[in-house]
Amino acid sequence: MGSLPHVVEDCGGIVQLFSDGTIYRSKDIGFPMPIINDESVLFKDCLFDKTYNLHLRLYKPTSISLSSPTKKLSIILYLHGGGFCVGTREWPNCHNCCLKLASGLNALVVAPDYRLAPEHRLPAAMEDGLSALQWLQAQVLSDKGDAWVSGGKVDYDQVFVLGDSSGGNIAHHLAVQIGVGSTRLAPVRVRGYILLAPFFGGVARTKSEEGPGEQLLNLEILDRYVNTL
Repeated sequence: MGSLPHVVEDCGGIVQLFSDGTIYRSKDIGFPMPIINDESVLFKDCLFDKTYNLHLRLYKPTSISLSSPTKKLSIILYLHGGGFCVGTREWPNCHNCCLKLASGLNALVVAPDYRLAPEHRLPAAMEDGLSALQWLQAQVLSDKGDAWVSGGKVDYDQVFVLGDSSGGNIAHHLAVQIGVGSTRLAPVRVRGYILLAPFFGGVARTKSEEGPGEQLLNLEILDRYVNTL
């Protein structure tokens, strides 16, 4: 009889790789914050990639800014963090951030999930970021597109890609691939990219990677993450 599967890689108990190739990914990260739900923003989930069963969450402010009542909603594509190995649009920190972006900036926020490593090695996450933008394009061009996107109150000529941590890395690669103001996804047009503490790593350690570690983010864990990507 063969031995039972055992853990061969353990990244802080959050992601565990077993000897038979299976993956355990914890859903209980222990966020010290509640999920905020108020009446200033509506949100809903949509399937944007049938092949990989990927969903995104749309956030729409319930009222238009009083300072510019005729202005359409700009679009923010929000890419969550998580070291490429964990993370989802449903995390409290991601959800709460998107609520604030939608209400504070009077924008339609699009927060897609993307395939995670080590099951899906890079550039899978970058491909999914592009797929989310292509979904936006399809909604605008279709007669049966999502009403929140194609209902005439969204300015799809003013799209901004915002990435946090590993999401910042994805945003960087989208910037290299698409650029600013490109007509490749017309009529959807990306006008800018915002990188929040973008996560970059490679074979050779850079000086910026050195320094004191944290409980859930230290050099040992970062090295393991990079090796799975």
